[in-house]
Amino acid sequence: MDARKERGRAIAAKGNIRKAPRGYLVPSQSGQGKYAVVVNEHGHSCTCPDFEGRGGEPCKHVFAVRIVIQQELVFDGETVRETVTVTKTVERKTYAQNWPAYNEAQTNEKDRFMILLRDLCAGLAKPEEKPKRGRPRLPIRDAVFTAVMKVYTTASARRAMSDLREAGERGYINKVPCHNSVLNALESAELTPILKDLIVESSRPLSAVELDFAVDSTGFTTSRFESWADNKWGGQPARRKHTWVKAHMMCGVKTNIVTAIEILDKNASDIRQLPQLVHTTARTFPIGDVSADRAYGAIKNAETIAVHGGTPFIAFKTNHTGKGSNRPGHEGSGAWGKMFGYFMYRRAEFEARYHQRSNIETTFSMIKRKFGDSLRSKTETAQVNETLAKVLCHNLVVLIHEACELGIEAAFWGQKNGGV
Repeated sequence: MDARKERGRAIAAKGNIRKAPRGYLVPSQSGQGKYAVVVNEHGHSCTCPDFEGRGGEPCKHVFAVRIVIQQELVFDGETVRETVTVTKTVERKTYAQNWPAYNEAQTNEKDRFMILLRDLCAGLAKPEEKPKRGRPRLPIRDAVFTAVMKVYTTASARRAMSDLREAGERGYINKVPCHNSVLNALESAELTPILKDLIVESSRPLSAVELDFAVDSTGFTTSRFESWADNKWGGQPARRKHTWVKAHMMCGVKTNIVTAIEILDKNASDIRQLPQLVHTTARTFPIGDVSADRAYGAIKNAETIAVHGGTPFIAFKTNHTGKGSNRPGHEGSGAWGKMFGYFMYRRAEFEARYHQRSNIETTFSMIKRKFGDSLRSKTETAQVNETLAKVLCHNLVVLIHEACELGIEAAFWGQKNGGV
């Protein structure tokens, strides 16, 4: 290509050429002044020294104007060239806030929270009384209520006593316990499966609303530390870091209600937890789309979702080819291949439905911003129970807001009338 044509392309690429009444104004490539250029059916001209010195041969400014004149309009057999400027207006999508419903939920949240928690605990079976020496044991209903209420307040057990006394005056618990009894309840391994069941039960009122779900894991830091070093043989001095509790969750993408949770070892792999989360959710909800990031990219996970009637939308790693998804005799086989075909040939729709996954990140943010991203408890059992209590508190708050906005009545354990 001619050097002048190449320079003309560079000038045109900057977008500084302006249309004038009798032609175009082209800025000098050196940045000193502008030149008047005329390009039409009669010829071309430029006021630059190069054009005048070459006897009318096209200069780089003429080439730049020719590049700018791109669109041709054919009318009555005549060709007319003109520059067309297109201005694109990007509209930002906004969502209206139902302020009356929001205000009602916010101003009455604590009162309604206590009622919902009372109704939820009312479904717990009463354990058989076993005579023993010493102080009478705190009933399991009161133990769960006080432990969850303490986490809801985000205060220490001592500072949460005023709220527990208020709950006792309203008759939500049989007897107001000592603050140490609340801490002992959190340290009880007996509460762990109960809290998991309550999380599932607290999501049940929204089973008619949620159809699509998202999966991911998050960590809650603790006050405990562990030592570690960069090199095995002490090449670097030992350092300390916080330990954490890792929670694997599934949530609905419309209301951010948590439908299932698993808390295992902090280094437990994400990819193995999805089937159990799906199984637990499917007992309460119909399964539609299930989205997850590439950490959950396994054929078994796609098949598990398909077996429950859902459609997996799991991000693909760069080296995936879609092969190996048709295992003979395996129920739900081919789900991975179908998902890969969706990804390859309907990419825009795949990504739109896959990006519902961002709602699980929103759920994590909601939990941590309202109830804290760290744990006060010292023992491992208490840390797990405190994490479960945070999630349960989140679910009850979601129910309160949905009751105000959608008019959904929260009823637990098959009751006809809820407390909201």
